[in-house]
Amino acid sequence: MTNEITLHHISVSEMDNNCYLLAANGEGLLIDAADNAPAIMEMAEKANVKITKVLTTHRHWDHVRALPEILKETDATHYAAFLESPALPSAVDVELQHDDTISFGGIDHDVIILRGHTPGGAALAVNLDGVPQLFVGDSLFPGGVGKTTSEGDFVRLYKDVTERLFDIYPDEAVVWPGHGKPTTLGDERPQLGSWWDRRW
Repeated sequence: MTNEITLHHISVSEMDNNCYLLAANGEGLLIDAADNAPAIMEMAEKANVKITKVLTTHRHWDHVRALPEILKETDATHYAAFLESPALPSAVDVELQHDDTISFGGIDHDVIILRGHTPGGAALAVNLDGVPQLFVGDSLFPGGVGKTTSEGDFVRLYKDVTERLFDIYPDEAVVWPGHGKPTTLGDERPQLGSWWDRRW
């Protein structure tokens, strides 16, 4: 038997970092302890859950500022991509590879590794009411892929986003980025060609 999963969200810091909380059966899965640990703990309290798992999407400093405090306060299991693990400020309990899963709410949720914005950012696909919800860190935004610093990194990220998200998930899939507003794959799909041409 599975438990209904609900989604909660706050934005923290001057960089509008999104912190997402999945809640089910009194437990919480936090995606990015970006900043402002008290606000994150308050979000969990309002959702009536204890944070038991934390997924760090990637290594950039603005996504991990509250991580040590949250892990200390909750004793949660910390998940991150194996390619990001050495650069994080807190030890990683479970190092993730592409096509791994994270079990939560009685369901195994797919892990997607997206390379290019950083060596190996982790995204998570969660079905809510039959609609895939894609928590993508800074790898995909409304209007383009995440920032890259070389041609090789752009090509790698574009191909991963195309082959591992757009080719797999339906248009109604919701994209929850690391900053700013959500979008859908359907809204972004017509722009893929222009992203390739402009190289960002």
